[in-house]
Amino acid sequence: MATNRTFTMLKPDAVEKGHIGAILEKINTAGFRIVAMKLTQMTTADAQAFYAIHKERPFFPDLVEYMTRGPIVAAILEKDNAVEDFRTLIGATNPADAAEGTIRKLYAASIGENAVHGSDSDENAAIEGAFHFAGRDMF
Repeated sequence: MATNRTFTMLKPDAVEKGHIGAILEKINTAGFRIVAMKLTQMTTADAQAFYAIHKERPFFPDLVEYMTRGPIVAAILEKDNAVEDFRTLIGATNPADAAEGTIRKLYAASIGENAVHGSDSDENAAIEGAFHFAGRDMF
């Protein structure tokens, strides 16, 4: 059964380039309600834990370095069919393959610096949201 919440991160490249407001506007316009949000910076240990599923992949060290190089915006979003609808809104991981008007098509520079993370399942949305927020942080 689909839940009505998902997790997102605006990644360091999007924050560095000043795209926070524009991306949040697209999220709001798409009908998502922000139930938790914060500007924070991941430590190396945070990034290694968050992306532990990729630890054996050759790109893991670069991913950890990228995700710790500057602040991120972490948020929990609410909407019916949140995970699937948000994945559609952000577009393909590779911005060259992303549909016109998606967040990655508009704001991502490359497959490695793709501006935004979106949970890929209801289960991961709950896990990733809990990684960044306590229950008392959600409204």
